[in-house]
Amino acid sequence: MRLLRLLPILAALTLAARAAVETYQIDPAHSSVVFNVRHFLAKVPGTFAKFTGTLTVDRDDFTRNTITATVEIGGIDTRNEARNKHLLSADFFFAEKFPDATFRSTAWKKSGADTYTVTGELTIKGQTRPLVLEVKFLGFADGQRGAKLTGWEAVTTVDRTDFGVGVPEKSIADEVELSINIEAKLQKPDAPKAP
Repeated sequence: MRLLRLLPILAALTLAARAAVETYQIDPAHSSVVFNVRHFLAKVPGTFAKFTGTLTVDRDDFTRNTITATVEIGGIDTRNEARNKHLLSADFFFAEKFPDATFRSTAWKKSGADTYTVTGELTIKGQTRPLVLEVKFLGFADGQRGAKLTGWEAVTTVDRTDFGVGVPEKSIADEVELSINIEAKLQKPDAPKAP
């Protein structure tokens, strides 16, 4: 009998735990993936315009958050068409064979009042390497048409030669600075399926 009395309480606790975790989809129209790489003396900026991603947020404990993202290499833009084509070629990203880059977080660690060190795995050209992001939480907000939003920003540095993107050379720095800004929209839970 005691077990039967506990079952509703356990069920309620389980539902409450599930309710604390929310799933958000990155909105590419209000997000950005920007990079800078030094060419001789000056830094050349570029963007990846096409990307998708899912962020799960535990409002009670952000260290339990997760993020996965996919960047379409073909969406690269450095404001120079000839350079874009060269970057897509086998000399660099080889986008025809490796059209996407992916990131999957493996751990979130609190580093400040609203900042986190997020470790994960970055895959480019079929090669996976560890990556550390310095992430800042920007908040939650009510968007248009009842949308529920969350915002985040992150910075990191990637050594392009670790992934075989080009070769070491004097004219182009090995290190590429990445700056990521995310606005993501809360997804409605799936309706329970009929038995």
